[in-house]
Amino acid sequence: MRDLILRNRIVISPMCQYSAENGSAGDWHLIHLGQLAIGGAGLLCLEATAVEPEGRITPGCLGLYSDENESALAKILHLVRRISPIPLAIQLGHAGRKASSDVPWKGGALISSAAGGWKTVAPSPIPHAVGETPPLALDHAGLGRIRGAFVQATFRADRLGFDALELHGAHGYLLHQFLSPIANRRTDEFGGTLENRMRFPLQVFEDVRSAWPNGKPLGIRISGTDWVEGGWNIEDSVAFATELKHRGCDWVDVSSGGVSPTQKIPLGPGYQVHLAEKVKTASGMATMSVGLITDPKQAEEIVARGRADMVALARGMLYDPRWAWHAAAELDGTVAYPPQYSRCAPRDKQHIFANPSVDQR
Repeated sequence: MRDLILRNRIVISPMCQYSAENGSAGDWHLIHLGQLAIGGAGLLCLEATAVEPEGRITPGCLGLYSDENESALAKILHLVRRISPIPLAIQLGHAGRKASSDVPWKGGALISSAAGGWKTVAPSPIPHAVGETPPLALDHAGLGRIRGAFVQATFRADRLGFDALELHGAHGYLLHQFLSPIANRRTDEFGGTLENRMRFPLQVFEDVRSAWPNGKPLGIRISGTDWVEGGWNIEDSVAFATELKHRGCDWVDVSSGGVSPTQKIPLGPGYQVHLAEKVKTASGMATMSVGLITDPKQAEEIVARGRADMVALARGMLYDPRWAWHAAAELDGTVAYPPQYSRCAPRDKQHIFANPSVDQR
């Protein structure tokens, strides 16, 4: 992808850790990223990272909106790069009306201002769930501020040396809120028709693409469908991907849902693969498939049949950070590894370790 070459098509999906302090990464991120970086995947993407404080999903979410954020993350990345040559990406986003929330293991409800929460923003003053405080509808000045925040975070990501960047336009967060008629009831040039609802996300993409070096790839995560009647659907996603392709997008990471509590998701192994396949076939865009892809043979079938160009794993990687090693063993392939671990493979699987990482002890 542009100047970036991946060793394989395995992507470690961005996974929120809710462990930052004022948006800044800390010790947990070093341990979390370090163990994932030596597991042999082709690309490691950092968690959803807010472009302004009000864009954090929770008070513990990562941010890239201050010098302190940038400095803290620089220290982590320096250490990760000392132990692994894996390419690093970062996912930039804004939570919109789903910001100011508690961590998932405490229920994930909106936090009141009295408890340290903040006023959320959205395309329209419509709460995500019944009973929640309505968000503030963004005016043109607010839209301009957020576009500028995406650009400044992009500059910071480049200074940090990230190899790739992904925008978060899925899961009911701000860019997805503009796309979906469930959350977007505006009557100006940013609401109503599909063309209008795509306008702000496309403007953000154009801004980021202009700020991001031409040799570095830029992708976006989308929800292929809302799983709600009358919401965003796969045909809309194809139209959006087509517009993104014209603007220099390098991949579409196809997830689904997140914009409404009334969604009805048919969960099952690879339940979103058909969405990535549809976007790829209809738009010609490279795609990444994600969601309950856990078995190496399942993942191999997806890319071998051309249903998607990359497979992304999240919870599967948390459960098994060496998933790529085990995939290489099962599929009779080879994988990158740290030389310090060169003797750990079973005797009949030693051949998987054919691409040692640089020893930087």
